[in-house]
Amino acid sequence: MTTPAQTESTEAQAPTSVVLTDVAAQKVKALIEQEGRDDLRLRVAVQPGGCSGLRYQLFFDERSLDGDVVTDFGGVEVVVDRMSAPYLSGATIDFADRIDAQGFTIDNPNAGSSCACGDSFN
Repeated sequence: MTTPAQTESTEAQAPTSVVLTDVAAQKVKALIEQEGRDDLRLRVAVQPGGCSGLRYQLFFDERSLDGDVVTDFGGVEVVVDRMSAPYLSGATIDFADRIDAQGFTIDNPNAGSSCACGDSFN
């Protein structure tokens, strides 16, 4: 059964999408505030490349593309394009700020293997 809100939306909703942890959402929100813009969203994509065949891309984007999967995490919107969505379904994005690691990390159950740098997978 579809609700009026679902039929009015032009953006696709996947049954399982990417998950943004609370820590990562707070970091994204702080970075967007530093940019001084309120139209930016975190876009997560998978592109060919890297030592394992595919690599992740995370960047701020104001665009809305046909077929985008948009998920809101406490006011932070995460956008995944329709080609990347199957690769990222169920993936968790976190943010680490420790002495041994700093930055965004992606735990992806769809990755068969990944390289030592953690930036690419297959």
